[in-house]
Amino acid sequence: MLDQQLVNALSLGCVYALFALGFTLIFGVLGVINLAHGAVFMTGAYAAMTVMARFELPLWAGLLFAFAFCGLLGLLIDFLVLRPLRARNAPHLIPMIATIGVAIVLNSAAQGLFGAENQRFPEGAISNDTLQWAGVRITVLELGIILFSFVLMAVLMLALKRTQLGRALRAMAESPKAAYLLGINVEGLFYLTSFAAAALGGVAGVLIGLYSNAMSPLMGQPMLHKGIAVVILGGMGDIRGAMFGGLFLGFAEVLSINYLGSTMRDAVTFGLLFLVLLVRPKGLFGTLQERKV
Repeated sequence: MLDQQLVNALSLGCVYALFALGFTLIFGVLGVINLAHGAVFMTGAYAAMTVMARFELPLWAGLLFAFAFCGLLGLLIDFLVLRPLRARNAPHLIPMIATIGVAIVLNSAAQGLFGAENQRFPEGAISNDTLQWAGVRITVLELGIILFSFVLMAVLMLALKRTQLGRALRAMAESPKAAYLLGINVEGLFYLTSFAAAALGGVAGVLIGLYSNAMSPLMGQPMLHKGIAVVILGGMGDIRGAMFGGLFLGFAEVLSINYLGSTMRDAVTFGLLFLVLLVRPKGLFGTLQERKV
């Protein structure tokens, strides 16, 4: 049933959008393509699962822990890896390569701690109840993912558009040097951006772990590929583009699986991405302007 598939696509697309929001936030403000974001995503899922299983905590507590833990991890990555490279005015390629090393470290650590086999959240972590409306069934999990994702995305959009902090971040995205001359605490906002982006990635990891009911140390790698696709599709550094691109990818995946089979999923989704970029190389909402130093 098409209506049912659209509901499934919406919930999956919301997770993709949430992951891509953190990814594009780092690029838009720091000017860094953070290839450790997929590993941070994986870390969030394992962090929530661990505290929920060990301390018998509810899901909301696991989400909060993943949010805080991954946010602090993002701060640590920025302080130990990105900040020294910023101080040395390293070319854009160097931070990208450095974050690949961070991802390898995190993936290896997870495999050493939890093993290579799939893990699952504790039984009863979320209700299996199903709601039905107009012939469409939606689980409590899917409804929660949709509502939670849209709330987080709306809060981020409003914060960037309507607050003094958001205006400062947008000024930094245009030119960090000009923002510094205007009295903006550039380094502090770099840290805040790293925290927020990693925290969003960790929450997305928890949601996809619940959605697929499986986690592995390498679960972040395919998500990273999709996140890059979403960010490019929507426009590098554009929040609206990340939201729309995530939903687009979710709908393309679910509908291609339903009508063409699971083996064609990636071929269809990335083929559509290729066609869109042929028409709009800068993405749906992006610009080709270079960032000012």
